[in-house]
Amino acid sequence: MAVLTELLRALTSGRISVIDLTARLTPEVPVLQLPEPFANTIGFQLEEISRFDDRGPAWYWNNIHTGEHTGTHFDAPVHWITGRDGLDIASVPPRQLIGPAVVLDFAAQVADDPDFLLEIDHIRDWERTHGPLPADGWLLLRTGWDTRSGDQDEFLNADENGSHTPGIAPECARWLAEETSLLGIGVETVGTDAGLAPTFEPAFPCHSLLLGAGKYGLTQLQNLALLPPTGAVLIASPLPIAGGSGSPTRVLALVEQD
Repeated sequence: MAVLTELLRALTSGRISVIDLTARLTPEVPVLQLPEPFANTIGFQLEEISRFDDRGPAWYWNNIHTGEHTGTHFDAPVHWITGRDGLDIASVPPRQLIGPAVVLDFAAQVADDPDFLLEIDHIRDWERTHGPLPADGWLLLRTGWDTRSGDQDEFLNADENGSHTPGIAPECARWLAEETSLLGIGVETVGTDAGLAPTFEPAFPCHSLLLGAGKYGLTQLQNLALLPPTGAVLIASPLPIAGGSGSPTRVLALVEQD
């Protein structure tokens, strides 16, 4: 028990900080909008059951109404047709809900180009400074997009040509899926793919290639600016929805302080 005891001491003393990477679930949280004829998810809603009144004099509780892919959420492989025979959200091994995380920061580039795409060369340049991507870990793409999360229109950033949000180039998504031992990727945008991903080949490459390879996705992350490039430990806690394609998720990072 010495290791766990030391972890608790580090948390209590502040040598390890816990950073919440999760967007608060409110009716205002941005949700993906697919064009007709495709069906869309609902947003988040609370329905009060009782609140210290005749319906329940000593207790307060609510029903929740939401989609699996609302707010900060976890994409399981079965979410996409390429992973249809893969794991549902309740079947993700608990050991894979905790792992090392690295942060690739391209917020400056995205400020100049909202359609910025992460390329393989970007990752190789990053690795020359920080070392290899972590086995059984997460690549978190910081773009600064979380600063837009309070406004649906600004977050989706759509015009007549589609949504303009940053993401990962198709060839990079394929490389991450086939050539790395990552658990998955995490982004600050509404989904793991770039806004213009419907026009890519393949369409929605992060969904198609990474989920098809049995990897995972985390979306609508917050506070990635507070994480170091390497050294954080990520904890993702989705609801174990039997047969579910994903789940709203509390995502935490453990960061060792100097």
